[in-house]
Amino acid sequence: MHDYSIRTAGPEQIDGARAVMLDTVYREFGTGYVPRWHGDIIDPAAAYLAPARHTLLVALDPDDASVVATGALDSQGPAHPPNPLHLAERYPSGATAQLRRVYVRPGHRRRGLARRLVEELLAFAEADGGYRAVYLHTDPSVPGAEAFWRSLGKVVHDEREDPGGGNGVVHFEIPTGR
Repeated sequence: MHDYSIRTAGPEQIDGARAVMLDTVYREFGTGYVPRWHGDIIDPAAAYLAPARHTLLVALDPDDASVVATGALDSQGPAHPPNPLHLAERYPSGATAQLRRVYVRPGHRRRGLARRLVEELLAFAEADGGYRAVYLHTDPSVPGAEAFWRSLGKVVHDEREDPGGGNGVVHFEIPTGR
């Protein structure tokens, strides 16, 4: 069992975090970089380190201190479009902590890293005190993603059930200790 270090990303981890994120959108999602969806990936420091209510966490490999996993949180609710209007209304920006970019490199999966990252992100949201809900969406075509999020939260909308299948994503709310 590796003893991974999880910490708030600093300037020295930004390039490694960006690499994990870009590798995920290219290799796992098959979409590549799409500016309207992935702008935060290009400048994660501005997206997650500069705003006080946002954070970017990284998991570091104990052997070489490389970034092997990421997890982020921001205060932006789901935008409409592309997300359904009722979700944008239910999870407004400012009152919603949105989990983003919970990605683990394939060689480091099944070691509890994603769960540890999410626990730390939830603690960050609770410490903030201003968030009423924690929201995220996932692509269920990524192996293990839907089952992982179902183990932590409740589905609030499954676009696969919409006429035409929507964007095919599944939206979740994660309970907090509040």
